[in-house]
Amino acid sequence: MHVPNIVEIKEIIKETDTVKTFIFDWKVKDEVPGHFMMLWNFQDEKPMSISLINPIKNEIGISLRKVGGFTEAVHLMEEGDKLGLRGPYGRGFEITGSRILAVGGGIGMAPIVAFAEEASKRGFKVDVISAATTQDELLFLNRFKKSGVNLMSCTDDGTYGFCGFGTELAEEALRNDSYDMLVCCGPEVMMKKLADIVDKFKIPAQFSLERYMKCAIGLCGQCCVDDVGWRICVEGPVFWRDELRLITEFGKYRRDAAGVKHSLI
Repeated sequence: MHVPNIVEIKEIIKETDTVKTFIFDWKVKDEVPGHFMMLWNFQDEKPMSISLINPIKNEIGISLRKVGGFTEAVHLMEEGDKLGLRGPYGRGFEITGSRILAVGGGIGMAPIVAFAEEASKRGFKVDVISAATTQDELLFLNRFKKSGVNLMSCTDDGTYGFCGFGTELAEEALRNDSYDMLVCCGPEVMMKKLADIVDKFKIPAQFSLERYMKCAIGLCGQCCVDDVGWRICVEGPVFWRDELRLITEFGKYRRDAAGVKHSLI
């Protein structure tokens, strides 16, 4: 498991000007929404959420936003080129309850679309809030619609759907309807606000966190969070709301590769 499998890029889907989904042939076995893979381009290795799980075709997909040298290099690759994959790693989402509100922001929509497709396939009623800064950055709209979920889109600038933040739309949805659980992934400032919102409405919630990772198997300690010492790559990346109360840095700061704190506020 911990040695990369060298796989060909089977298909590349251009989602937006900055996001591409890379699809690989992969023997689907233990992968669940919320898991991540380590992606190796033979120079560097980075953790990436699984955005597509297809056990029928034995395919998985990983969606990358172009934000730096590593992702820029992968974005230049073509179908038939090879990459290294190892995983899956971490703790994924639990699908429970009967009606679920799933909230994603930006590239955080990657595990959310995988979750929504799996939950809908199992017969759960899922409402999805897809948030982005502008219409051109909204992700996976067609996949959500095909999955049968109830999709609510919002943009910061009002170019598509609700004008405002995903947190505002989520609070409105929780006020007007009854849900058994909320799941979310996105910028941590957004998730901190959602944590406060679910506290007010007293419903269970799961949050997918992101931290700088190197080994993905809990040995290097790079992704440990303060106080409790949990490793995001092993005890997470998905945490229940009650667990988040023990992570004092949540929504406040994170560390870079050198361990230096960077404020999120």
